[in-house]
Amino acid sequence: MPKITKNMQESLQDAHKFRLWKNNLIENGLDIHGIEEIYTRHRYNGEVLFSLVMLDATTPEGKKIPPICFLKGTVISILICLIDKETKEKYALLVKQRRICNGAMVYETVAGMVDKDDDPFDVAVKETEEETGLKIDPATVHRLGDEPLYVSTGTSDEAMYFYYAELELSHEEIMSYHNVEQGIISEHEHIFTHVCPLADARKLITNTNGLLNVHMYEDILRERG
Repeated sequence: MPKITKNMQESLQDAHKFRLWKNNLIENGLDIHGIEEIYTRHRYNGEVLFSLVMLDATTPEGKKIPPICFLKGTVISILICLIDKETKEKYALLVKQRRICNGAMVYETVAGMVDKDDDPFDVAVKETEEETGLKIDPATVHRLGDEPLYVSTGTSDEAMYFYYAELELSHEEIMSYHNVEQGIISEHEHIFTHVCPLADARKLITNTNGLLNVHMYEDILRERG
């Protein structure tokens, strides 16, 4: 893989996530006076991964808006439910890895960032294979909700699409996905899979996105009766 030099890196102003965020601000009536780039992290291919910026802008009401924003763009979360062919018991296929929020091992649903013009649906399918080793039929993937939900409206532009997928497997096949090492080393991913009864997923997951994904899926189950 050729080394990406600094002058080959994508500028923040040219990044899709930056332009989308800025356009949304303008469409919602903000008068932008200036944007200061504090720090930007790039992917191995030179594309902008995320950025920390300071915004100087006035709202339509004539007020200053809180200035700091962590630009991450659109992301996806997908709950994988593995169903025992014989007993019909439902299992959640989670991932666990150490996270910078507290350094602990964190249990999560599969998640990933949507780059440029990628379809969030396609990213959900791709991330599932990358993080769990499970190749899923796109026909088994369903969206939860019509619009993405903002993760932290006061500090970030991050907007998440939620999905779920159901697969019927033998109990042996289900457990073959437990505690398997996955992830992309170049992106500093050191992931292990974790299979547990669906009801236990809520006890293990400690991030709000994963919990919301589980609850939204459970709403679907209740609607089915």
